[in-house]
Amino acid sequence: MIVNHQGEILALKVTAGNVDDREPVHELVKELTGSLYGDKGYLSQELAEDLAQTDITFITKKRRNMKAHALAGGIR
Repeated sequence: MIVNHQGEILALKVTAGNVDDREPVHELVKELTGSLYGDKGYLSQELAEDLAQTDITFITKKRRNMKAHALAGGIR
């Protein structure tokens, strides 16, 4: 589910429990630009780079065991 800063639903997709949460992201953000915030479950350098190609800044917290120099984009 993707919501805006007012909590309004912009995009929604229900998937089976065995589907990676990151899988439907590209479809959900097809018509969007700006910043996308996700929890650590969405952490993926490849996803961040793909979203950057479509003018979306992906922001999420890094995992404790990640080194800062290995990060790019909005991963913190």
